[in-house]
Amino acid sequence: MTSLNLDDLVAIDMHTHAQVSLAGHNSLPDEIEEASAAYFKVERRQYPNAADMAGYYRERKIACVIFPVDAEAATGTPAVSNEEVAQVAAENADILIPFASIDPAKGRLGAREARRLVRDFGVRGFKFHPSVQGFYPNDRSAYPMYEAIEELGVPALFHTGQTGIGAGAPGGAGIRLKYSNPLLIDDVAADFPGLPIVMAHPSFPWQDEALAVANHKPLVHIDLSGWSPKYFPPQLVQYANTLIQDKVLFGSDFPMITPDRWLADFEKLEIKPTVRPKILKDNAARLLGLVKD
Repeated sequence: MTSLNLDDLVAIDMHTHAQVSLAGHNSLPDEIEEASAAYFKVERRQYPNAADMAGYYRERKIACVIFPVDAEAATGTPAVSNEEVAQVAAENADILIPFASIDPAKGRLGAREARRLVRDFGVRGFKFHPSVQGFYPNDRSAYPMYEAIEELGVPALFHTGQTGIGAGAPGGAGIRLKYSNPLLIDDVAADFPGLPIVMAHPSFPWQDEALAVANHKPLVHIDLSGWSPKYFPPQLVQYANTLIQDKVLFGSDFPMITPDRWLADFEKLEIKPTVRPKILKDNAARLLGLVKD
């Protein structure tokens, strides 16, 4: 159970990665990690584990959604376990909000696992990365998972658009961008109308598709992670200020992009004063059930 004090928080970061386990195991293969570090222009280094991230975010008075990515079938490298992330979050419930990741290819077994993680470990949502996990979000094989998540009343967060994972590696490390077209999320939103959905990132090269889906489907949101705000396309800024101002969420993509950098650039973005607190905290608090509508 979360013990977040919203009044004490500057923001809620909807998108951070548990990339390294408490034992120091990195969940990205070396080839992919090297390419990703080059893409994001960060030094390849030992990334923080979930416990380290709790301290980092607590210093900044920012709560964060934290998740692994279960892409073992595609990468051959195990993810940080959902249970570990949830347990660390429970020990740091003032700052960490645990999401889990389950390969949708697990079908009904994965659906049972989702129910167990919410019931026994307090997981608050689920992360999917279609390009890395190698599936179309609207593939019917994933529907048992969505059905379970909808019943549980927690959000599903989908990577959309180009990914920095594998970018620059030969063949993009085999990762295919086609799986992350946000228009595929429209089918999921139509077939599961009670499922809260977050489309992660400015969805290059499909930004207009993402805006259309978020504007059309009541429970579809957009998080702004993975890009510095100074690079946001103008139509994204326009919609964030107007039609979807209640459905846009701050996200950094830490550790690839720090919240410090993101927030500094966001300060310079032409966002209405009335909209800015919605993006930074209020919309996420409502989506995560931390406040009532």
